[in-house]
Amino acid sequence: MQSVFLRFSILFYATFVGFLLTTPAFAIEKPNIILLFADDQRADTVGAHGNSAIKTPNLDQLASSGYSFRNNYCAGSFSGAVCVASRAMLMTGRHWMRIPTAKKSTDWAELPVLPSWLEEQADYKTFIVGKWHNGKATLQHAFSDGKSVYMGGMVNHAEFKVQDFKDKQLSPARNAGGFSSEVFADEAVNFIESAKSDQPFFLYVAFTAPHDPRNPPEKYREMYYQNRPPLPANFLPQHPFKNAPQSTMGRDEGLAPWPRTRSVVSDQLCEYYGLVTHLDLQVGRILKALKDSPHADNTYVIYTADHGLAMGSHGLLGKQNIYEQSMKCPLIISGPDINAGQTSQSFTYVHDLYATVCDFAGVKQPTGIDSLSLASVISGDSKKIRDSLFLPFQDNQRSVNDGRWKLHIYPQINHRLLFDLESDPHEMINLADSPEQQNRILQLTEIMNSWRADLGDPTPLVVDNPQPKEAIYDNRNRRMDVWQPEWIRKKYFSGRKTPDHGSKK
Repeated sequence: MQSVFLRFSILFYATFVGFLLTTPAFAIEKPNIILLFADDQRADTVGAHGNSAIKTPNLDQLASSGYSFRNNYCAGSFSGAVCVASRAMLMTGRHWMRIPTAKKSTDWAELPVLPSWLEEQADYKTFIVGKWHNGKATLQHAFSDGKSVYMGGMVNHAEFKVQDFKDKQLSPARNAGGFSSEVFADEAVNFIESAKSDQPFFLYVAFTAPHDPRNPPEKYREMYYQNRPPLPANFLPQHPFKNAPQSTMGRDEGLAPWPRTRSVVSDQLCEYYGLVTHLDLQVGRILKALKDSPHADNTYVIYTADHGLAMGSHGLLGKQNIYEQSMKCPLIISGPDINAGQTSQSFTYVHDLYATVCDFAGVKQPTGIDSLSLASVISGDSKKIRDSLFLPFQDNQRSVNDGRWKLHIYPQINHRLLFDLESDPHEMINLADSPEQQNRILQLTEIMNSWRADLGDPTPLVVDNPQPKEAIYDNRNRRMDVWQPEWIRKKYFSGRKTPDHGSKK
């Protein structure tokens, strides 16, 4: 009897040990997820990724301890408020063309959004801090609780109102009481310090920086006024053709007069860099709070942004275009079992984080998502997750990138651009009219049409009655919005007395 018991004990022990050895760690103890989400941050504004003119010591440290994806993009947009589309894609894991009537946030309020999916599948505590630009219904569907939630798009970083979110209900709005990045970091630190270890958490911190108004605390803009970064290599006084309808490019492009001058773009770039550096300091506070907490060894930290920003590239200021600097944004992932200091050139989308987080959490992915997990690239099992990249913007811009060549098509004006990104990474030399490149254009168009078929893109690539290509840059039509602080109004909007009270980002 004793030997039977002994044999059973040995068998049970061996089976249990085998289970431990073959089961991912997160199946035993679910990891925490902290998603830090910047607003309008270009991919080239991280020191560790090659920009020696910007100070981002905390993002640099995150990159050195984590995994950087250097070809990460927002997958275009259904509106000029690219932020709304990007967040909708992140939360649903779907391309914007496959989110039902995506312009209305309520239309995807019943889809399995990432935070509530983690809560439903693995009992995660979900908590939001910061910006939510997708409506109350989707907020209630996505999260259970939150603090200092900003229900809107852009904001004066130094003067704005927030709401707390408890049991899926929003409190009355209150003054935030500080600079946006600091307020949101305060709430993130408080959450980390108070979080218990008996339930995994998903903490979503959505900053409003470095979106305009470009009004960092004075110290942070002065540091760049005194040591100015170079202008973008593809700086132009104005864009050479109408890449989008004038109404689409209105607010963002009106933040500086036409033609752009080097001095004005330089000042705005200093202010933009100041916002990034000040944001980096707040990221450092959050990382320190995590390091000092019991959760340090069991938490993934993801840093990314909704999209990039032109900031003078190609004569543009905004993100309502398909050039690299506007759709490309940083992505760094750090956490358990991630090899430090690694980099990938794999094409990734911001919404790939949906499937990636599901893998980290050890939960199945919902059906119907377009998100592809980055876990196989991080582990070294795969070099890439897709062979090409498709960027559609509304019904007026399309691009496809095969890893070296990038084709732009502007359907409403029947215009094309072709760039060799290997020799021309800043998209400055258009080869579309070169006779020897016509077969390449056909090949890239075929790749684009494959993407279009998969996503159900209804926009034709050529129209019978194209609009004029010439852009109209009239400084009399520049609009000033209510969020610009007085010193910015005086500096960039002299003589414009009536603010625009619109709410578009």
